[in-house]
Amino acid sequence: SYVIVALISSCVVLVCIHRVRSCSSIRFIKSKYVCVCDKSALKFSHQQRLFRTSAVSCGQIVQFKLSDIGEGITEVTVKEWYIKEGDSVSQFDSICEVQSDKASVTITSRYDGVIRKLHYNLDEIAYVGKPLVDIEIDASKGVAPEEDVVETPPMSHEEHTHQEIKGHKTLATPAVRRLAMENNIKLSEVVGTGKDNRILKEDILNYLAKQTGAILPPSPKAEIIPPLPKSEHVAVAPKDKARKIPVPVSRPIVFSGKDKTEPVTGFQKAMVKTMSAALKIPHFGYCDEVDLTQLVQLREELKPLAQIRGVKLSFMPFFIKAASLGLLQYPILNASLDESCQNVTYKASHNIGVAMDTEQGLIVPNVKNVQVCSVFEIASELNRLQSLGSAGQLGTNDLTGGTFTLSNIGTIGGTYAKPVILLPEVAIGALGKIQILPRFNGKGEVFKAHIMNVSWSADHRIIDGATMARFSNLWKSYVENPASMLLDLK
Repeated sequence: SYVIVALISSCVVLVCIHRVRSCSSIRFIKSKYVCVCDKSALKFSHQQRLFRTSAVSCGQIVQFKLSDIGEGITEVTVKEWYIKEGDSVSQFDSICEVQSDKASVTITSRYDGVIRKLHYNLDEIAYVGKPLVDIEIDASKGVAPEEDVVETPPMSHEEHTHQEIKGHKTLATPAVRRLAMENNIKLSEVVGTGKDNRILKEDILNYLAKQTGAILPPSPKAEIIPPLPKSEHVAVAPKDKARKIPVPVSRPIVFSGKDKTEPVTGFQKAMVKTMSAALKIPHFGYCDEVDLTQLVQLREELKPLAQIRGVKLSFMPFFIKAASLGLLQYPILNASLDESCQNVTYKASHNIGVAMDTEQGLIVPNVKNVQVCSVFEIASELNRLQSLGSAGQLGTNDLTGGTFTLSNIGTIGGTYAKPVILLPEVAIGALGKIQILPRFNGKGEVFKAHIMNVSWSADHRIIDGATMARFSNLWKSYVENPASMLLDLK
């Protein structure tokens, strides 16, 4: 006997034919399409099964492909799955987070359905235009266009993906989302206590404790063993024998570690590209010392006012604004040189980048249009960029379009540095740590000064040493006398 599957009006019907002798071919009808098969085609082969003998689901399988993210990106690294096989998803639910060499992107679902297959594991490379997940959707709703549907066995068809670079419905880091998923907790039911109602790890743990009534265990501490009394571990030598000093027994050191090889991905890959390109630039270095005593006092006076507005005020907004005022006088430092070294483009906007050290590696987001921003507006934007950078959620717009860069390496340590220019920019500055050192005033008296060192690098193909020195002197005058910036603010 043969088993025939007839597809009529999107429904699957199993028909069992015990004897088929009178006809040499059988017709199968699916909507308006007609196909003719010989009886021999009904037989099963080991390589390919044309029909199923078990019950068939009415769902349609959609291969959800990774769409073009832009910026010429062709591959990304899968950093976090927010779902697993068998989970139900709705439209706009987060599917996964991927990371390119420029930004992190959150991929969201276009369909309501059930996840049937994840095509990649964590930290694997996913390619644009290739399937990311398989989603089974309800065929009766007719939400999937015909080209999205994948028959069995699955074939390659065109479909669309929906993604969001910013704006989760619920703010939470990937680690928090994984913790919630492992404990079957819906983030929509958890009240976030972080900034902008962001859900923190503690919120998940507290929610879990309330649901189960469990008491969270304290963090393990090292057990401290008190020393034994003298009488127990110090042996009394006989009077007639010399006291012997115990010699520790040396044991051979056994090292069991193995070398580990990892691919260069994400922001590391971007750093490889940019630093390799920077080797072609003849760097000119210039360093100087800056007295920040007045700026330290001004910041202390303004910090409470900034806190009232909900902004953390650091020294960086003043450094950035001072750099922008200097770029107005020396626009060659806010320019770019084409690959043939024939044309110089002077940038109208001062998009000043700030180098940040994150868990993902070095990233350089930039503050847009600093020339029209106040110090407070710069501080507010820096707070936003730092928050997104720590969570690994910076968008492509935040990481591209920079025209000048400052690196605050002094927050980690060190005084002087040799910063590397980020193409297509032509200049960069590195700020050292602030130290309290003795200095002499105009009267020859020693006073306590807040000293910071600054190191500049410039593209010596179009910027000479005198231009860099004059710019540095102007920038130095602004930060040493912050009130003087008011004269040039517009």
